Amino acid sequence: MPDGKVLLVTGASSGIGAATALAAADAGWRLALVARSAGKLEELVERIGEERAGAFACDVADHPGQERMVEEVVRRFGRIDAVFANAGTGGEPGGFSGAPPESWRRMVDVNILGVAYTLRATLGHVKAARGHVLITGSVAGRRVLAGSMYAATKWAVHAIGYGLREELRGSGVRVTLIEPGVVDTAFFDTPPEAALQPDDVARAVLYALTQPPGVDVHELTVLPTPPAA
Repeated sequence: MPDGKVLLVTGASSGIGAATALAAADAGWRLALVARSAGKLEELVERIGEERAGAFACDVADHPGQERMVEEVVRRFGRIDAVFANAGTGGEPGGFSGAPPESWRRMVDVNILGVAYTLRATLGHVKAARGHVLITGSVAGRRVLAGSMYAATKWAVHAIGYGLREELRGSGVRVTLIEPGVVDTAFFDTPPEAALQPDDVARAVLYALTQPPGVDVHELTVLPTPPAA
């Protein structure tokens, strides 16, 4: 069990982020919970306990806002040992020939720049702790999907993970890409068939976090079991 260690989770108000926060709290982590929705974060803090978790409302697409958020986290907890850069957003149908361009901008701002801003704001603390960085990619970033800017952003996220691992080589910091398939989250208006649950992905995150110092889990691709014929 971590001895007072702090895990910062972006996109923590629902879905994978919230499930990971709850699982990490059960494993003994203190939690810095980050998302735009302050109300949902406060509800999650109540479930975990104010002595172990704090809510930090922030839009990950706002770089100065992330810098201020990290300062608040360090004032509250004194350290950041691990970061789960999980916040992300989906797009709209239509492909490159029909989707509204403003939906592309938001995906790039959140899915790509949001991850980079989180890393920029936290890495000094994580390196000091010889800690762990985890990033939510997607199986969509491993396959070609017709007309999908979302998939393009996740390909970029995987490149960030690979580049970060090389940048931090020899620092003692581990870097893990979490690559789920379809997950039943608020991304979908109706529950998709044969989908993972947020708890399924949270277990993968905790698996990577709980490995001994000599084990560096580079990537975890988690897919739903195909339905029986």
